[in-house]
Amino acid sequence: MTEPDTADLGPEKGLDADAMAARIEAILAQATLAEKVAMMSGRGFFADLKADGGRWGGRPYRAGSGIERLGVPPLFFTDGPRGVARGNSTCFPCTMARGASFDIDLERRIGEAMAIEIRAQGCTLSGAVCINLLRHPGWGRAQETYGEDPVHLGAMGAALATGLQAHNVIATVKHFALNSMENARFTIDVRIDEAALHEVYLPHFKAVIDAGVGSVMSAYNRLNGEYCGQNRTLLTDILRGEWGFTGFVHSDWVMGVYKPYGAAAGLDIENPEPLVFGDKLLAAVEAGTIEPQVIDQACRRILETQYRFACAEDPLPDYPMTLVASPAHVALAEEAALKSAVLLANDGVLPLDAARLGKVAVLGRLAAIENTGDNGSSRVRPPFVVTPLAGLSAHLGAERLLTGDESDLAAARAAAAQADVVIVVAGLTAREEGEFIPGDMTLGQTPDSSHLPGELAPRPRKGNAIGGDRRDLRLPPDQEALIAAAADSGTPVVVVLVAGSAILVEAWHDRAAAILQTFYSGMAGGTALARLLFGEVSPSGRLPFTVARAAADYPAFDPDAATVTYDHWHGYAKLARDGIVARYDFGHGLGYCRFTTRALKVRRAGDHLAASVAVTNHGAIAADHVVLLWAEAPPGTPGWPRQLAGFARASVAAGATAIVHLEVPLSRLARRNTALHRMVVPAGAWRFHIAETAAAAPTTRAEVTL
Repeated sequence: MTEPDTADLGPEKGLDADAMAARIEAILAQATLAEKVAMMSGRGFFADLKADGGRWGGRPYRAGSGIERLGVPPLFFTDGPRGVARGNSTCFPCTMARGASFDIDLERRIGEAMAIEIRAQGCTLSGAVCINLLRHPGWGRAQETYGEDPVHLGAMGAALATGLQAHNVIATVKHFALNSMENARFTIDVRIDEAALHEVYLPHFKAVIDAGVGSVMSAYNRLNGEYCGQNRTLLTDILRGEWGFTGFVHSDWVMGVYKPYGAAAGLDIENPEPLVFGDKLLAAVEAGTIEPQVIDQACRRILETQYRFACAEDPLPDYPMTLVASPAHVALAEEAALKSAVLLANDGVLPLDAARLGKVAVLGRLAAIENTGDNGSSRVRPPFVVTPLAGLSAHLGAERLLTGDESDLAAARAAAAQADVVIVVAGLTAREEGEFIPGDMTLGQTPDSSHLPGELAPRPRKGNAIGGDRRDLRLPPDQEALIAAAADSGTPVVVVLVAGSAILVEAWHDRAAAILQTFYSGMAGGTALARLLFGEVSPSGRLPFTVARAAADYPAFDPDAATVTYDHWHGYAKLARDGIVARYDFGHGLGYCRFTTRALKVRRAGDHLAASVAVTNHGAIAADHVVLLWAEAPPGTPGWPRQLAGFARASVAAGATAIVHLEVPLSRLARRNTALHRMVVPAGAWRFHIAETAAAAPTTRAEVTL
């Protein structure tokens, strides 16, 4: 067989659509079957990871595409959700924190900043857009997503993807789909009916697809018996057939596909190595069990997406390393930390007045450590991190601070007694929640792993595992004891909560004068904390999940389950159905200003609803307010009777009124017609209202007949 002629058919800036199409057709015509199959997997990852001493993100990872003979470059992948998992990049607050901001514009700008740092560090494919639904707060990687509501997830994820792709980085949305637990993610079989799948667990993915995301990462788990990475219903029937997605799908890392037929099911790339594709896929084509057109179709999807971004004009003339963790990006991280913090409770102790305070006790081990979140694939290593203690010290002066922690309660109580106010920093670290990392290995956690190289195959655990799902939703006992000791001093106690999702507070709630949840607040979190506590900025974050009073109020959750059934009911919808009062509802968040809303107007405008509402700031300072628009379906409509329809964030001057506009795609109101297998907006009178939280009384109403 004669080898095809070598040609440089790589992407070039400025190529128009016809020129790109011609090059892609030439590549497909000249490439051998082996070269095409090689495009359908990453390569070199294991050697690279070993060379980097096991450090994730030590270099860009080849993640599909690439034919050197024809000048086609590979895709180069990097995580992650809270910043670029390469070098010393800007560490933003974790995704859940940014979800609490309810700020679509901010999330888009963060995506742009991430993309600039991705380009500066030699990558072209980003795994930053994680939008798995928070079904239960025990999920170990809850911090990597935005919250429990699909409308909120879709809008925030679309904003991040749009920002990333503005600088010609291909964004991948993950993990498709139903990945809402960590420890059993490689083996769990999620059972779900068609209505719940399309109404609760897929709408946010469709929203990001409709926003133009270029790639999808499949999930590890099974869906109704079949692994997501080789699930034809998910990857072809729904994603391509029903939704019209034209980009490429790649697997999650290492154990994302088990059989070569995954290619025929709709998986275009196996990452990060050809453990199942590669020679096995090539043999399946040569044996006639997989059609050659499956390979051509996958390669065409990969190339069309890659070239569309690689040939587009860049917003910046170049992307030097000086843009990584630049002052502008660090300032953006601080803005996100300021907008993300949720003031859960306040008896009037906040904001603090530095002029009236003598000593301030800052207690808790977490006050003095760098704690930006998970140490797995989403880990970011910024050039510096401002801890809570460092931020308060810079704001007040170290001489005014007293310190102590949970290791010596008597000393902590004594420090509290000498202070005018106590700030207890409590919560979790990567040891208690995050990506599950066993003590002696990082990837091979499934009995069906015969395709893995020996160093990744399951073996008896040694050492201590870190991360994973939480089995206890309370604070660690020594931290609850620290809060009690501080309160025993008689000094007002402000508790700062650091965690990826809900912490049950019943054991100590009544002993705290104020509670502020900052999540994992990024590299500038300590600076933002001081500004919030001392009133330079009013807290404006809102809970993107429900904090219950008891763990039993949430859906059943077994981190070791082999199967699980998902339905419509979780979060605020479940509590409403069951008549349970939450400790803090979805949307809850206090501030230093009082806001009112009135004059809601809603009208149909083509394929969406146009809404507006007047927001008045009755406070003495300018502050931000989050508007939540809720929809009540016509009587008799199946599914959630009350759902979030839209949201917007507005900055309003002291004493001023602003008109806030919201746009609601009608698709957000659709229900699944299981007879027709499509989404349909129920006809009838829809009622809309503004309410502070999922359970709060409406402040203003409107009605539209659809």
